[in-house]
Amino acid sequence: MKLYQLRAKQGLPIDRETAWKFLSDPKNLKVITPEHMGFHILSGVERDMYPGQIIQYKVSPLPGFTTKWVTEITHVEKGSYFVDEQRFGPYALWHHKHFINDAEGGVEMEDIIDYKIPLGILGQLAHPIVVKKQLRQIFSFREAKLHELFGALPGYENSVEMHSF
Repeated sequence: MKLYQLRAKQGLPIDRETAWKFLSDPKNLKVITPEHMGFHILSGVERDMYPGQIIQYKVSPLPGFTTKWVTEITHVEKGSYFVDEQRFGPYALWHHKHFINDAEGGVEMEDIIDYKIPLGILGQLAHPIVVKKQLRQIFSFREAKLHELFGALPGYENSVEMHSF
């Protein structure tokens, strides 16, 4: 089974505290997720983020297909990074690291997602046609939404890279 990785970087003209406050609040996932994904939080967002926190939500990764997705926040270093891991959902593996780094004039948000697709060879065939395309769309939407909310960091080049191993 192939392992895939998505790496995204985005510069925002805000301070680390503002970035952390927004990004570490699971309720803001709905704000930065495209409407067509049908993202709906079911539980787990009643407290500030902490290691061991379980967040449950529904999402529609494909038209007509809705699934429950359960993630656990496994690591948190306030103001710097957190990690969420899928416990149940559409991926065979989902390990998402969120970093907030200092950048000239603001912060750099860095996401590193290691993931595996279920269904063996069928999943691998679907990856470039469906999954990779959809992840790029999600991160493009997120980039635009965060620019709308906070502005763009002048001179910073945002990026999304995808690899397989």
